[in-house]
Amino acid sequence: MDALARRLGLRTQPTIFFVSAGLMVAILALLLLFPTQLNSMFGTGRTWIVTNLGWYFIFGVTAWLLMLLFVAFGPYGEVTLGRRDEPPQYSFPSWFAMLFAGGIGTILMFWGVAEPMSHFATPPRAGVEPYSAEAATDAMNFALYHLSLHTWAIFCLPGLAFAYFIHRYELPVRVSSVFYPLLKERIYGPIGRGIDILAILGTLFGVAVSVGLGTSQIGAGLNALFGWENGTTLKVLIIVVLTAVAVSSIVAGLDSGIKLLSNINIGMAIALMIFVFLTGGMSLFLLREIFETLGNYITALPELALWNDALANVQKEDGWGWQGGWTVFYWAWTVSWAPFMGIFLARISKGRTVREFVLGVLFAPSLFTLVWFVVFGWSAMQIDGIGGSGGELSTAVAESVPLAMFEFFENYPATQLIQGLAVLIVAIFFATSSDSASLVVDMLCTGDGEAGPLRQRVFWGVSEGALAALLIVLAGDKGLEALQQVITVVGLPMFTLMFIAGIAFVVALRKEDLHFATEIKGIPADAIAAGKEASARGEIGYDPEADHSEEAVDTARD
Repeated sequence: MDALARRLGLRTQPTIFFVSAGLMVAILALLLLFPTQLNSMFGTGRTWIVTNLGWYFIFGVTAWLLMLLFVAFGPYGEVTLGRRDEPPQYSFPSWFAMLFAGGIGTILMFWGVAEPMSHFATPPRAGVEPYSAEAATDAMNFALYHLSLHTWAIFCLPGLAFAYFIHRYELPVRVSSVFYPLLKERIYGPIGRGIDILAILGTLFGVAVSVGLGTSQIGAGLNALFGWENGTTLKVLIIVVLTAVAVSSIVAGLDSGIKLLSNINIGMAIALMIFVFLTGGMSLFLLREIFETLGNYITALPELALWNDALANVQKEDGWGWQGGWTVFYWAWTVSWAPFMGIFLARISKGRTVREFVLGVLFAPSLFTLVWFVVFGWSAMQIDGIGGSGGELSTAVAESVPLAMFEFFENYPATQLIQGLAVLIVAIFFATSSDSASLVVDMLCTGDGEAGPLRQRVFWGVSEGALAALLIVLAGDKGLEALQQVITVVGLPMFTLMFIAGIAFVVALRKEDLHFATEIKGIPADAIAAGKEASARGEIGYDPEADHSEEAVDTARD
């Protein structure tokens, strides 16, 4: 495979590249040839996972969040993700814009109106009256639970672990690197390759689900603006155009492409939010709700973090319940993004401390999400009528979730202008997610943190677009449904893998107390020598001064 890679002009780890590409093609072929059988198989698997292991996802993500807070506020919060006193690579505004646009920007546009309205009309908790004030408060709490701290904890923990091993000890830019404390040099063998291949496939299919949502929403927006039918042809054309934009950004590279698109888009998203805030006739109400909703969320968070919908599971006797259709799918879907977002966050976070990384990744996007949901969610529920029996907006959301945002804008001035702006924002969020994922997949193949040859980068960008387009063309709506089921099934091993990665990171920190105390607090030289001796005896899991590159390991083996 080395010879084939050279002949094709690639700079990659051949096993990772060709096996990942081959498996992707094979899965597409299976979806084309056996859609019914795969739907049934993955549907059964999804039901079993949600029924028997839904609690594992729910409690596990809460454990991730607690682990991150422990690391951030503990003695390791001062550790720099890079060389000592190395300055951050990007300014905070650019860093925030990139991590947000590459993360859940598309999802907030999709669910900003739809999720609060869905829970408002159909309350998750038993005994809550639909369309009531209590239902509205619960709706906001659940929306924030799904898309703020817990979601970003799923991105943050692997991202922190990747940044630690990639920047501080210069291991390859691969998911397998974080398992070094457990696997040692075996990260360069079949086990490590398997981890990286699984991460690549999870990334490709996780992004494909988001592409499907984004494409559906863009199509719904074009339908609202121009009356175009939001069918398969339009969706494929949207994917073709936006894939071309994403590939152009890939060619430009991280600094020129993604950074520029992210900064522009976060500015437009904020402008749209301010417009809704100022022109909806309820600015004072929304301002009050920002603080009240924050208090409600903080108060409800312990219950939300541990709520497993157990009574509903028993009463329905199917183990599904509300949590299975919402929270478990959210976490399984989000964790499929964890390798992509983790590597991406690590790539843009060189020079930040552990504390800066954790607090920035957890709280900055979460606060933005809070304001976003207050402005769009509370406005939508007020328009629909709190205390009533449901209005036109709740009916529209029930009929078409992708159309929810655009129906919402019918209640504001300059309707077509802001609908068009919303389409553009979703499109750019889609492009930034796609080009970010493509660059990360390329890095997973090269392992050196640098972009591969142009043809290699373009291959992954085109592959992501082709994957989404083929699923839409070949299987229609069932294709996306099948993909959602696949993501839930794939999410189980991915979740376990990322959980182990987080534990390996904490273990590595604890085994290197001496090294960090030396660098941060100035332990004497004799203690440094003692630490090196302990490392040689295997008492410390990682020697920070050793060369652990793939080339060095291969040389040692020879």
